[in-house]
Amino acid sequence: MAWDFHQFFKKLIKASLSICLGILLIFHPFGQELLAAKASMSGDFVKDTVSVAQSLKATIALADDDENMSDSKEEALGLITAYISRYRNRPQVNGSTSFTTMQTALNAMAGHYKTFANRPLPEKLKDRLNKELTRAEKVVAKEI
Repeated sequence: MAWDFHQFFKKLIKASLSICLGILLIFHPFGQELLAAKASMSGDFVKDTVSVAQSLKATIALADDDENMSDSKEEALGLITAYISRYRNRPQVNGSTSFTTMQTALNAMAGHYKTFANRPLPEKLKDRLNKELTRAEKVVAKEI
């Protein structure tokens, strides 16, 4: 009889753990960051390109000792990831001059922020990024 009670208790524990794990998996917000990044892109290539370029130029323009710099870097990296993820696999835009120009600028900026996290952007890189982002803004309206 004690053996039967022990077996019943083990089955009850296993079933309870399975149910709790199932409920946890159902209600846990796994894709919360992913959904937030996708929501930042409207799907309109021209508007997204212009808004990303303007936002990144504002980040570049921040002083190196600005107290909001680390938050701006993180926001810029999220924006870069969202933009590239949204448009890289779209054949109607990924061959355009504006996209390749944006991709070049975004890769350079993200590469610097990820590789040299504690260093500010060098002046030469700032100038190059500003030129490329401005060029992409101008060209995107003409292309599509």
